[in-house]
Amino acid sequence: MKKNCFYHLFIIPVLLAFTVCSCSTEGNIQQILRTSVEAPVFLGHHPASSTEIIFKFSVPVRVSSLHLDPAMDVKSISEGSELIVTFPKPLEAGKKIIADIVVEDSGRNSLNVIIPFRARNDRMPVIVFNELRTENTKPKAEFVEFYILEPGNLGAMRLFIASNSLSKPVYEFPPIEVKAGEYIVLHLRTTEEGCVDETGDDLSLSGGTEAQKDARDLWIPGNTKLLRKTDALLLLDQDDRIIDGVLLCENPEAGWGNKKDISEAAELLSRQRVWKSDPAAAIFTKNTTNTRTICRDETIPAGQEAESWYITATSGATPGKQNNVKRYQ
Repeated sequence: MKKNCFYHLFIIPVLLAFTVCSCSTEGNIQQILRTSVEAPVFLGHHPASSTEIIFKFSVPVRVSSLHLDPAMDVKSISEGSELIVTFPKPLEAGKKIIADIVVEDSGRNSLNVIIPFRARNDRMPVIVFNELRTENTKPKAEFVEFYILEPGNLGAMRLFIASNSLSKPVYEFPPIEVKAGEYIVLHLRTTEEGCVDETGDDLSLSGGTEAQKDARDLWIPGNTKLLRKTDALLLLDQDDRIIDGVLLCENPEAGWGNKKDISEAAELLSRQRVWKSDPAAAIFTKNTTNTRTICRDETIPAGQEAESWYITATSGATPGKQNNVKRYQ
């Protein structure tokens, strides 16, 4: 009996010891898992100035390596949840740069991010939507025409068309110096040879149907429909402020229907006081065709109200030229 009692007295502390050890191991595992969950996540980037780009992460990090394409000198790189990359001299406004960056957090978790961005552009022009074609009849494709009211640089300006997506622009402008009174035609398809972007002073470079020698022609590659009769167009700067916008509705009684992105775009235009969100306040587009385009009335000051817009008469489309004043009856 005594031996049995001694055995039990011995085994109980041993079991207790193993229990404590097991809890300690579980705590270590939880710490390891917690570190894994908190590994860095890339949250976005923003051009703070002409010499600074901010890269945002979910946790404080430091840069292990940074490569830029095209290659350029870097003055300094800060550490933290916001990495500020500073350049020794101002970058070209709207210039496209690709950053290949590797960061590491305090737990030695690393993350490699390859991200394109555009340098800060503080010289965006005063620009308005001027003419829209929603219908395609090859070779005459849909287009968005802009008119320049005051000069500047188009670089990093972004066009969103809601029926495609509000998370990704259909077009991001490269650096282009523009003058007041200039017409810019963004052709929404490229189905012919010789269609080149006119980004310099020579406006006669581009071939293709409806390319104009005295207007600036730009082209979106591919053959996909990007603009519809019920839609919303938003032109944004780098701070997500709306430069100009247009709302289109084929049937105001049906409204936006189940088109969530268009409804959200309408609300956004309304919040920034660019356009009323009510479908009844949109441009009525039922009668548009390939030759009957939607035009801004150039005889009055630019405005966002539907009353400032009309549908041209048949064969009245004028991409790259002053709008036809004849209206569809």
